[in-house]
Amino acid sequence: MERYIKTAIEADLREKMVFLGGPRQVGKTTLALSLLENGSERHPAYMNWDDPAARKALLKGALPGDEPLIVLDEIHKYKGWRNLVKGFYDLNKSRRQFLVTGSARLDHYRRGGDSLQGRYHYHRLHPLSLYEISASPSSSDLDQLLRFGGFPEPFLKADMRRWKRWQRERQSRVIQEDLVNLEKVREVSQVDLLVSLLPERVGSPLSINNLRQELNVAFETVDHWITILENLYVCFRIAPFGLPRLRAAKKEKKVYMWDWSVCENPGSRLENLVASNLLKYCHRMEDREGDRMELCFIRDAEKREIDFVVVRNKKPVFAVECKTGDGNLGRNIAYFAERTGIPYFYQVHVGKKDLEYPRCRARVLPLTTLAGLLKV
Repeated sequence: MERYIKTAIEADLREKMVFLGGPRQVGKTTLALSLLENGSERHPAYMNWDDPAARKALLKGALPGDEPLIVLDEIHKYKGWRNLVKGFYDLNKSRRQFLVTGSARLDHYRRGGDSLQGRYHYHRLHPLSLYEISASPSSSDLDQLLRFGGFPEPFLKADMRRWKRWQRERQSRVIQEDLVNLEKVREVSQVDLLVSLLPERVGSPLSINNLRQELNVAFETVDHWITILENLYVCFRIAPFGLPRLRAAKKEKKVYMWDWSVCENPGSRLENLVASNLLKYCHRMEDREGDRMELCFIRDAEKREIDFVVVRNKKPVFAVECKTGDGNLGRNIAYFAERTGIPYFYQVHVGKKDLEYPRCRARVLPLTTLAGLLKV
């Protein structure tokens, strides 16, 4: 399966370095190797920092000869990686391309190095989504995505026993390897507990104070840990979008998981999948087109809410409300359509109903149909 950003990465490599970030086991290495001729992990141009031989060569400044593309995987684990990569690029940019991959936000981990500003394009690889699976996704595609998530291994195997084992092993590696290697966190078991507490809070305003009480740590500590988990692509938060003429509610953010399959509640799982697909759309537009994209939600002081609003360059483009059933247009959409300038509203569901409501600038439609419209 060719991943959706491969063509964009190939084009950007002709201009600058490319940094490829994304969650652990989302397919970054597989994508990187597909750019190498007859690529495999034994290819001389693939250099993984976790491989002692590759690490030794990199620290000596040695690169494989006659290789037009060099893949540097997980090199951000070295605190001086930015200076090292800068040196490689500046000396070789006229005759080599560089792809740097990592299971953390490469634009965040800048410790101990000179700035690489202007030398790279940044892309984020997301889990599989409906349109990436099929240009005409079916209800069975949606069922499989909801049950097993969008990470390639558990999705393609579609086996519950293997999914549970993969879940446990992946969380252990994120906490025991990525967290320990990249962050100075002593309370590793507490962060592990925090990860297990977040899925049950998906879709609701996230109370840091409640988490503080459950974990018995300071407010600032919990907030910092969640930021770390965001940088490691475990979860992401979205903020409320302020609109004129509306009394905004408290500015608590909502949290979602990069792997929506960990949500036990069916409604939360569906909402998380939609959030992930919309974030994928935003990141694709931002990484390819350069627009400033935001995924937000709307919630007023009377607790009327729209699940998501996509914002481009500070202006709302469209809003999305999630429903498990394919009922009539929700009252909140009619309310916000009358009082805001949001151009269009979508109410998505897992059924078959597809109806337009011109007076409300709205459409009730299956999630599979919206995926085709947005190509996500």
